[in-house]
Amino acid sequence: MSNTIGNNLLHQSLLYPTVLEHQGRINSSTCIGGNTFFQAQATSLTQKSSISTEFLGNRLKVRRHKLKMGKCCSSSRSRSTRAVLAADPSSGLTEKFNLYQNVELQVDVELPPSGSTSVVNIQVTSGIDSLLLHWGAIKSHTKKWILPHHRPIGTTVYMDQALRSPFEKSGSNAVLRIEIDDPSIQALEFLVFDEAQNKWYKYSGGNFHVKLPKRESRSPNVSIPEELVQVQAYLRWERNGKQNYSPEKEKEEFEAARRELLEEISRGASIQDLRTKLTGKKDTSESKEQLVSGSKSSIPEDLVQIQSFIRWERAGKPNYSPEQQFKEFEEARKELQVELDKGASLDEIRKRITKGGTQAKVSKQPEKKNYSTGERIQRKKRDVMSLLSKFDSVPVEEKISLEPPVLSAIKQFAREKEDHIDGPIVNKKIYKLADKELLVLVAKSSGKTKVYLATDLPEPVVLHWALSKIPGEWTAPPATVLPLDSVSLDKAAETKLAIISTDNQPDKVQSLEITIEDESFVGMPFVLLSGEKWVKNGGSDFYVELNTGSVKKKDAGDGKGTSKSLLDKIADLESEAQKSFMHRFNIAADLMEQATNAGELGLAAIVVWMRYMATRQLIWNKNYNVKPREISQAQDRLTDLLQNVYKSSPQYREILRMIMSTVGRGGEGDVGQRIRDEILVIQRNNECKGGMMEEWHQKLHNNTSPDDVVICQALIDYIKNDFDIGVYWKTLNDNGITKERLLSYDRAIHSEPNFRREQRDGLLRDLGHYMRTLKAVHSGADLESAIANCMGYKAEGQGFMVGVNINPVSGLPSGFPELLQFVLTHIEDKQVESLLEGLLEAREELRPSLSRPSDRLKDLIFLDIALDSAVRTAVERGYEELNNASPEKIIYFISLVVENLALSVDNNEDLIYCLKGWNQALSMKKSGDGNWALFAKSVLDRTRLSLTSKSESYNQLLQPSAEYLGAQLGVDQSAVSIFTEEIIRAGSAASLSSLLNRLDPVLRQTANLGSWQVISPIEAIGYVVVVDQLLSVQNNSYSKPTILVAKSVRGEEEIPDGVVAVLTPDMPDVLSHVSVRARNSKVCFATCFDPNILASIQASEGKLLCLKPTSADVVYSEMTDDELLSSTNSKDDVSSAPSLTLVKKKFSGRYAISSEEFTNDMVGAKSRNIANLKGKLPSWVNIPTSVALPFGVFETVLSDDLNKAVASKLDILKRDLDEGNVGALGEIRNTVLELSAPPQLIKELKEKMQKSGMPWPGDEGAQRWEQAWIAIKKVWASKWNERAYFSTRKVKLDHDYLCMAVLVQEIINADYAFVIHTTNPSSEDSSEIYAEVVKGLGETLVGAYPGRALSFICKKSDLNSPQVLGYPSKPIGLFIRQSIIFRSDSNGEDLEGYAGAGLYDSVPMDEEDKVVLDYSSDALINDSKFRHEILSSIARAGSAIEELYGSAQDIEGVVKDGKIYVVQTRPQM
Repeated sequence: MSNTIGNNLLHQSLLYPTVLEHQGRINSSTCIGGNTFFQAQATSLTQKSSISTEFLGNRLKVRRHKLKMGKCCSSSRSRSTRAVLAADPSSGLTEKFNLYQNVELQVDVELPPSGSTSVVNIQVTSGIDSLLLHWGAIKSHTKKWILPHHRPIGTTVYMDQALRSPFEKSGSNAVLRIEIDDPSIQALEFLVFDEAQNKWYKYSGGNFHVKLPKRESRSPNVSIPEELVQVQAYLRWERNGKQNYSPEKEKEEFEAARRELLEEISRGASIQDLRTKLTGKKDTSESKEQLVSGSKSSIPEDLVQIQSFIRWERAGKPNYSPEQQFKEFEEARKELQVELDKGASLDEIRKRITKGGTQAKVSKQPEKKNYSTGERIQRKKRDVMSLLSKFDSVPVEEKISLEPPVLSAIKQFAREKEDHIDGPIVNKKIYKLADKELLVLVAKSSGKTKVYLATDLPEPVVLHWALSKIPGEWTAPPATVLPLDSVSLDKAAETKLAIISTDNQPDKVQSLEITIEDESFVGMPFVLLSGEKWVKNGGSDFYVELNTGSVKKKDAGDGKGTSKSLLDKIADLESEAQKSFMHRFNIAADLMEQATNAGELGLAAIVVWMRYMATRQLIWNKNYNVKPREISQAQDRLTDLLQNVYKSSPQYREILRMIMSTVGRGGEGDVGQRIRDEILVIQRNNECKGGMMEEWHQKLHNNTSPDDVVICQALIDYIKNDFDIGVYWKTLNDNGITKERLLSYDRAIHSEPNFRREQRDGLLRDLGHYMRTLKAVHSGADLESAIANCMGYKAEGQGFMVGVNINPVSGLPSGFPELLQFVLTHIEDKQVESLLEGLLEAREELRPSLSRPSDRLKDLIFLDIALDSAVRTAVERGYEELNNASPEKIIYFISLVVENLALSVDNNEDLIYCLKGWNQALSMKKSGDGNWALFAKSVLDRTRLSLTSKSESYNQLLQPSAEYLGAQLGVDQSAVSIFTEEIIRAGSAASLSSLLNRLDPVLRQTANLGSWQVISPIEAIGYVVVVDQLLSVQNNSYSKPTILVAKSVRGEEEIPDGVVAVLTPDMPDVLSHVSVRARNSKVCFATCFDPNILASIQASEGKLLCLKPTSADVVYSEMTDDELLSSTNSKDDVSSAPSLTLVKKKFSGRYAISSEEFTNDMVGAKSRNIANLKGKLPSWVNIPTSVALPFGVFETVLSDDLNKAVASKLDILKRDLDEGNVGALGEIRNTVLELSAPPQLIKELKEKMQKSGMPWPGDEGAQRWEQAWIAIKKVWASKWNERAYFSTRKVKLDHDYLCMAVLVQEIINADYAFVIHTTNPSSEDSSEIYAEVVKGLGETLVGAYPGRALSFICKKSDLNSPQVLGYPSKPIGLFIRQSIIFRSDSNGEDLEGYAGAGLYDSVPMDEEDKVVLDYSSDALINDSKFRHEILSSIARAGSAIEELYGSAQDIEGVVKDGKIYVVQTRPQM
């Protein structure tokens, strides 16, 4: 092609703007004849997807062959841009396109010599791993994409409108090969989609269009026998999954089969060849030829097998189908035959392929393993971090409108009626009648049942109704029940509804009230006659239950923390969903788009709804006959949508697994139909057509449900246990199925099974097969059927349908089927360790496939769910195995369960570090490290915290939706209250918690930790009060001496008035704020590690106990009130508080001062003490540079003319506070943040900081100074935080006299932070230093961050011998860039007898980064020499400061690059 023509076409077709309207596919006036290169054609996307119209492609011409060009018509052109590539039939073509920056697309079209298949090779020069080809094919005279049956591996169907095929990596490129064997296909169209970036690559806003070469018909004029065409069509049907074809589709498939056979003829095959291939029959002449050939080169089969194995290894060990395996064997035989033909002998061939260069390869040939009992699999070594699943997923809270919703006429009628009903409402339903509604309300009043009906149908309405003593039956109502003007019929009655007037509703309402005194009636069936039209409930009669129990709904609340609009829609549709599982699953499928758009909260709504269904809190079937096939198809539709969201939104995978585990797999077509068909086979084969089996058969035909799995299992157990009917009922009852439930089915089961002994073997065989069919539809977590569904199976059994031939999922790892077979072989082993290893190995092997696009992805997800469930079951069965097990074995079990949990949840970073910790503890134990138990205890504590965090996240996400929807649907309150708890119990987290409880006492005993950690060893006598959180009662005042047992203590709470002791299972740091305040207030404070001891104390609630703590234990005993009065240990006045006064500080006239200017009148003790350390400590103890905003600066800034409005607002708010409105505290803090900085303050602070060698934030820009100013104001505002305000009020300090200086220091980006008490606070031993160390900044140590710090003691007489008391369990560390910190320094923090330290805030200019900590790589944990140096240095620094001041000190500092920095010190209280 000449450059002139190429450039001409380029300008004609590429440089015009994109035409967005729909136009004809080919503009006849813009035709380029012959083999065109690019054609200017109009196009529109067939798919209705939200694809941006950003231009992402520029064409680059690359000629591979010179193409002939036809004449170009010169009439008007369509100015749409679409790349159109056409190939010369004799050669092929390569074209390149620039997609984006350096990313290029290359398209090759080629035609093999056979002429049977066109091949399109597509290559993208990019290292992107997430590219998909979004494509379809074009046939003649059609615009719509058709989806070819021959597709690349991993291709999925998108919205039934397009195919999506993943590119494969080839070096630095991504490649894809598409083979088209349908001669009627004339072109391919496609876009390239980057799934990870959600980015589309187009051709100037349009599709890439690849024209395929026309194929010459090379088939001779041969007539294919019809019986062979039928066989080929059957094989195609099997390959496509035995779909249900329409007559048109059957005809199309039949002709496609004929074309395939004709193509084989064109390649040289004979009719006899085809017959032999399809039927396996050969004629004698062909057999003789084979014998002659075989005699010439009879190759031993073992050599063929070895050669085929070598070929398999060369190909990368793919998973071959049986047909592919056969082809590989034949190819291997041909290769060996070639060598024989060249003169090689069999012995030479044998030596070559079994020795020398190929010996190593052959030696790796996997033999089929016989996994005997006790045999264990060899687990692969993997990097634990490969399990990491981390997303920044934050639930988007739906905005709740404060305006009341506009109620329909019927809902308004219902509300008014409910307000006037004096008894309980037992049933309420609002049915949708197109755009109208029907209300049925049943209430109890004065011993009578009242039924209220109302509708807004426009035509006059007649109620055609009856009453039922047996659910569903039609019995004429007694005359005493009939309303006025009713007409009594044979088995029914008819009553007109009366029109009522409504003042505020435009639609008229017709209503009726029926009173029923006979309580033997259980229901009321009815239909409506509206004008001349009968109105039914989806084709069935309406039926209202009269005695369903009170469903007077509690207030559903405002729906905060939920997707309220979606939950409201679910509640409205529940009456429709109750008809059958088909209805419920189809409704759920219809709601999936809204749920996905709402994010986590929307999917949580679906979880809650489906879970209520699965636990039988909602009605499964109501007067509706539905085929099993229809149920499984509805399941299939829903799970397909869930699969699509799983692919497109990986951050929601955990919650999607929850939904899928409640739904079941389902299946298109025959899987569901088998439920109906196979029960007939069972009855016929085993001559059991009457009684219970017939009733069950009728139930199955009417509406199958998960109950059928239980019924089938009950029958199997009954037969296996010598036809013991008690076993039958036990299996049913254990799974929640009672006699009443069996009778409640639309087709009730009244009878018990009654089989003959000679039926035993046949029934067990056939019911076993049937169980697999039931589980395939109803149970997503059933392991056996999940494995069969992925590995492929053909159901067999005498008399059964020729089974559902499920094709195996392609692309699974080599050896995976053998691994699953091992699992199935050992699934019921009593000793479960090897089974757990197999289950975990299977999940690890499966994991990469769960992240790759596949049209069978949901089958893999269900397999993973089943493996996960099997782990939990195996662990629970293995408890007995652990009764006398060693600590190593329990730790190993724990590590397996932690691994399993990490494979199941998102945001699993903390769990992964727990797993690394358990592996490290196991290694320490095996190596003889004496601290292994102490370290393992820290990992155990962290694992518990991780479980608690996961539980809290579930509760936050799911419980609000459970409560809101539960109230809407009248779900039993007990089921609502434990909803999240039951979700957690269903997973392996519950098993893990149980294992931790087993190990905890073993570790405590080994590490000599005892059952208590005493934080404040004060004897106490008080009455026991149990609370959930100390935080929730910190502002209470108890009139009697009280021992609080608090389940949760965060670390920064206040001790309430009247409390003499706080006991908790929680783990606050010994040096946390609450611990310090407990010691200062002489309050007993201790952590109890033994749940039995804690339960015993909790059981004493209301009783008087005496606590006598030592440094490592707490002895407790009951006392009488008389003993309390006479006890010398009791306080004279438990509510008395020390009398303290504050001296109000005045402004010194300076906005900023240096550390040399720090005095008692200018700053607090925090600033003075740090200034006093300068030059007085050893040179290796570093002191950060400091300046301060002295006392009075806040008040001066507030009185500045700049801030008059703020001052006025604060005065009003403080008056509100003085009058008892503590809610004003938050408003005061927010108002302080409105202050503006006087220019003089900025000037003086800048000068002082720069002279002290500190960086001035404003040098980095005005925004940085603004950040600093906000931090200063937050320190001032903390004067009004709740904790500080209530603390000062408790000791009767004048809050107005509290003054706040601000200490300014350059922040040190610490490796570690520490707090030292130079007298051991737990034992009060002054010869011993106690310290705690955390990774990162110290806020995690003194603030409300869960977990324990590393703690150690050191004798002052031997500062080089620190002794570790406990390893860290804190999951979070805080880290920050080089910055400035503004510390509170009030005149109320260091008053004698008052624990004021830590009440006010220190605020860094920059926000800290929260990092999940990995202690396995921390030198402080792993390097004993480094640990010894750091801890000894901390102890020596503490000793030096104590010596300087001459009294016990409370010291804070950090470690950076091995250097010690002290940031503050104060007297230890």
